[in-house]
Amino acid sequence: MIETALWIAAYLIAYLAGTFPSAQIVARASGITITEVGSGNPGAANVTRALGWRKGVLVFALDAAKGVVGAGAGYAVGGRGGAYLCGAAAILGHVYPITRGFRGGKGVATAAGTMLVLHPVLVPVVIGIWWVVSRLTGTAAIGSLLAVAAAPVGLAITGAPGWEFAATIGICALIFIRHASNVQRLLQRREHRIT
Repeated sequence: MIETALWIAAYLIAYLAGTFPSAQIVARASGITITEVGSGNPGAANVTRALGWRKGVLVFALDAAKGVVGAGAGYAVGGRGGAYLCGAAAILGHVYPITRGFRGGKGVATAAGTMLVLHPVLVPVVIGIWWVVSRLTGTAAIGSLLAVAAAPVGLAITGAPGWEFAATIGICALIFIRHASNVQRLLQRREHRIT
């Protein structure tokens, strides 16, 4: 009974942490409504386009912290399996926040925070891929998609257990789905540039 209550509490904490509106708060402090500018996405890339790299990095860090909180809560209750489960809950909270009509961000930064708890060596490499590709192409979506694709590859190279690989694939699939509109704009050469 107590164990079940702890699981429920950890999952709720993770999901609610994910709903924290980092981009909206940072943008509002600068006098803009982030969902009404650029791509309209409440995430670090759109904040970067609207307000510059410093504010974008701040939002990325805050969104990543949501994943750290979620995965950390899950780790405390159920080890690595719990960290994956509650990290996914934080990502879902960011992507589908009940507090904002289930209209949230793309989940990249929150997933990075989750993976930071589980695979701290891999995350700087993935972020490096995102940074280099985004700078070279001027498009955050391309960087995000390649970085997300690199995560399970990294797990395979490091010999992570099969269930962790499968769980990571699931998280990556959600993020790819959330980028469907970006892919469509990329194919039409209408994707918003980050610079």
